[in-house]
Amino acid sequence: MKKSTTNEIDFVQLYSLENYLFDVVNSRFQKEGYLNAFDLFCVIIWKANRSKSTIAKRLLKKEHKSLEEACKELTSQIHQAPTEKEKMKVLMDEWGFLLPMSTAILTVLYPDSFTVYDTRVCQMLGKYHTLKDISNLDKLWETYQEFIKDVKKATPGIKSLRDKDRFLWGKSFHDQLKKDIEKQFS
Repeated sequence: MKKSTTNEIDFVQLYSLENYLFDVVNSRFQKEGYLNAFDLFCVIIWKANRSKSTIAKRLLKKEHKSLEEACKELTSQIHQAPTEKEKMKVLMDEWGFLLPMSTAILTVLYPDSFTVYDTRVCQMLGKYHTLKDISNLDKLWETYQEFIKDVKKATPGIKSLRDKDRFLWGKSFHDQLKKDIEKQFS
């Protein structure tokens, strides 16, 4: 398969962005202790493509010469943070990320410890819709831990936290599409 000579990226892998993130980006982060701009922005695009320009501007406000430099610093800080809560604090308090994007980034980097905060999952759990609005990090962290426990409880028989998240998202997608078809999309 033909690869790029600059980053050794197999372009076919990018077709399935989630697989690329969890197979390639996660491994690279564990090995190198940081992400380059391309890989971090792949995570951002995977979660919310519409946010990439806003996030790029925010990263550059930190007095960095380039996005490459900012992404390396941010993800190095995450890697060096001693606890899961501190990793989230780096993203939210120090870099200004909101909960949905913070959890998406942390889920890619630490899929056994984090799960994506997503409105579809909240819908399936029947709560946590306002978790993203909590401004106190201690309270947010405590409630996010409850969110993770409820994701696990709602999906018995599914082993990985990542697959539990996928299951709930997929069920929400399924249920919504069935309703839309019944209503003939009106």
